[in-house]
Amino acid sequence: MAKKIVYQAFDLVKKQSKKEPLEVFERALEQVGPKVEVRPRRIGGATYQVPLEVNEKRRISLAMRWLVQAAQAKKGLAMEKKLAQEIVAASNKEGEAIKKKINIERMAAANRAFARLARRR
Repeated sequence: MAKKIVYQAFDLVKKQSKKEPLEVFERALEQVGPKVEVRPRRIGGATYQVPLEVNEKRRISLAMRWLVQAAQAKKGLAMEKKLAQEIVAASNKEGEAIKKKINIERMAAANRAFARLARRR
């Protein structure tokens, strides 16, 4: 079922953007994938939000997850239409998935002071 939805979404992406759907999808993944994220570290009884770089596999995983979650959050349309809209929006640096990425990276920037705690000794 998921495969059917993705292929239908790619057909809609091709109609909406007049471009190759795989290229649009890859560009959307690049746009949505975060470069840094915060991870909690417990040090001396206190929990700090430590910014860490995200490796490539996790970036792609997070980007796909956020695209699907953003599409699921929309109401009133078929899933393939919502997914297609979110993919096209993300490739144009718009949409809910992009907002999520911006919030994550903003939180990492705000906690930059704790970057020194990233590696345990």
